[in-house]
Amino acid sequence: MPNINFTPFPNLTTERLTLRQLSVQDENELFTLRADEEAAKFVDRPVVQSVEGMRQFIDRINDGVAKNEWIFWAITFKNDPKLIGTICLWNMSVEDEKAEIGYELIRVYQGKGIMQESVTAVIEYGFKQMGLKAIEGVVHPDNVKSIKLLERNKFIRDNTFAKNEGM
Repeated sequence: MPNINFTPFPNLTTERLTLRQLSVQDENELFTLRADEEAAKFVDRPVVQSVEGMRQFIDRINDGVAKNEWIFWAITFKNDPKLIGTICLWNMSVEDEKAEIGYELIRVYQGKGIMQESVTAVIEYGFKQMGLKAIEGVVHPDNVKSIKLLERNKFIRDNTFAKNEGM
């Protein structure tokens, strides 16, 4: 059985990054991330229209973390607490011992290996700390960068794309 208990919150570190819990101080960067129309074409959710909506989103995410429904990290550089992206394990199934990985990165930080570092840390956490048997990634078929990232991390492509309610 997976160990799904996120109290205390599991901060993760990599060579360059800290993955930490979302806070209200992240609302402006989170808005930048989720208002990006170019990125939105790859996810099944509307583009965010206001910073105010981010406070409610942060509260909802942290409430779900407290209830062990999902785990959601802010991606930051070790020397700068400013959010540059997010990564999560969600759509968890205790019975099937699996979860789905999801991630986003503010565009100016893409192509620098940041998401590779983050995905590696989260996959390790999911398998070693949580005891998951499988982690899935649902990717829009046109999101070539994301598909390549998952393939580099030994995900097996099955050519399906399911619509889901995005976080």
